[in-house]
Formats: sequence, C-alpha cells, structure tokens
Amino acid sequence: MPNVNHRCAVLGKPIGHSLSPVLHNAAYRAMGLEDWFYGRHEVGEGDLKDFLRSLDPSWAGLSLTMPLKKTVQPYGEPSDMWAKELKVANTAIFDWTRPNRDGDADLPHIRLYNTDVPGIRMAFEHSYRMRRPNTPADHADNAVIIGNGNTATSALAACTAMAGIGHITVVARHPSKNTELEPLARKFLPGGHPIDIVTMDDALDALAGASVAINTIPGLAADGIAATLTENGPVVHGTLLDVVYDPRPTKLMQAWRRQGGYSIGGEEMLLYQAVIQVLLMTGVWDGDPSTSDAIDMEQGERLEHAMRAALEEAL
Repeated sequence: MPNVNHRCAVLGKPIGHSLSPVLHNAAYRAMGLEDWFYGRHEVGEGDLKDFLRSLDPSWAGLSLTMPLKKTVQPYGEPSDMWAKELKVANTAIFDWTRPNRDGDADLPHIRLYNTDVPGIRMAFEHSYRMRRPNTPADHADNAVIIGNGNTATSALAACTAMAGIGHITVVARHPSKNTELEPLARKFLPGGHPIDIVTMDDALDALAGASVAINTIPGLAADGIAATLTENGPVVHGTLLDVVYDPRPTKLMQAWRRQGGYSIGGEEMLLYQAVIQVLLMTGVWDGDPSTSDAIDMEQGERLEHAMRAALEEAL
C-alpha cells in the first residue's frame, strides 16, 4: 500500500465478513484522502492490548465489533453520552499528542465513542424522510426490541432518543438476562412505567402495537417469529429495523412487509454509524455525536451517498 500515511481498521473475532472497509475506503475516496486506508484485523479479547501497543502514530482510529466493545473500556476515555452511559464503545480515536490516561507510554490517548446508538436512530430518521415529513413527537408511540443482549442495549438507548417513543417492550428468550435495560429506560423515558420485558410467547401481541420494532438477535434466530407472524400474525403498521443484513431481506423483514409494515435492513444502521465514525476518525467532527446538533447530515451527505453506493455494490 504505497503512500499510506493514515490508517484505520475494524477489529473483532470473527471479522472476515465485515463490510466496514468497503464503507470507510469509499468515504476516503469521496473526501479526496488518498493517503488514508482502512483495513480489518481479527483480534480477540485477549489480543487487544498487544494489538494496541503495536500501533504507531500513523493510526487514527479503530472500529470495534464483538467481542471488543466492552473489552476496550480500560484503555480509553468514554467521550460521548452513550459510551459513558452504556460502557460500550464501537469507536476508538487516537490522539498521539497526549499520554494514555493510565500512563502507558506505549499507548496514545484514546477517546471512545458509541456510534451504534445514533446510527440506529438515523436509520429510522432516513426511512421517515423517505415516506413522511416528520417523525412523531409526543412520546405516545410504542417500540418493541427483540432480544436483550448488548445490541439490544444500544437499540433501547436509540429508542429513548426518538421523540415519539414513550414506552418500550423487550421480547427476550431469557427476560432476566440483561439487568441494564430497565434502569436505562426509566432514566431516559418519561412516565411511570416506560418498559415491559416479556417472553417470546408475547412477541406477536407486542409487535401488533409497535410503531418502531428492532430485531437484535443474530443469524436466523428470528425466523420463528417471522413464520408465526405470517401464519397467525396481526396487521402491523410500524417500521421494523432488522440488524441482520445477510440474507437480505431477512424472513422477518419479508413477513413484516406482508403484514402491512415497513422494514429496513441492518445495512442502514451499518451505514450511518460508519458515516459518524469516518467524520470522527478524520477529525471533521470533534464533539459528542449523541446530540442531534452534532450530527449535521448536510455535512455528511456526500459521504452518505458515496458509502451507500459502495455498500449496495458489495451486497
């Protein structure tokens, strides 16, 4: 790779399936950053510290996928609201002019961000712009989140940032698994009873009244809900985001559309969280992207178009 002076990459295990290099390198081309390159590295939890200590000042930042979103916490400073609140980060930005906060001379200062949360919210906002001028703003709507793992935590945080959402139902195979969801909803949603956590047996009843639905369970795990929705399900009216984008569309997305709803795939979340990452890693933004004022999509519009075209070609 000749003339590469600025490096970024996505880390995780496994990582071979990641489409992040497609998105970020397309953004660099659109920005005219000819000496920037974004790669991928398979790094597990036990490998992260050695990988970080192997880097040099040509490195500007990292994207972090599972299982590293919590593992990275001791090495950096949470620098936006959701990285601080959730203690989960998918983005690390390096500042080689400052020492690491723990005094490790082999590490730069690392700022940690969670761009998954605004990425989910922006995916919904884009879908609304395509269909109607404004999103609801009266906290009267219901959201349903399928699953209660780490991705569900980010999904719930995103729902609390949507002005129309006043109540969230979490549908889970193991309802007692994630104890962080209920206090998070109570902290950020108005009203006295903002969340219910129910079993999969109650999925159809919950989905029938959802204006927003987010499936966070991976792989083909939601196919059973899709089959039941098709066979016995009610008419739905809301918007579904399925974080899975392979296969595309998923069976749940197809079933949701057949029952009258609108669905979007996980590639939309992937796109918008990556737009924010690029702007942070290249230094265009240097604030808290969790706030609406910080996310100026006019500034990112050229990137969005270039990255969307590259993503569509890759998929």
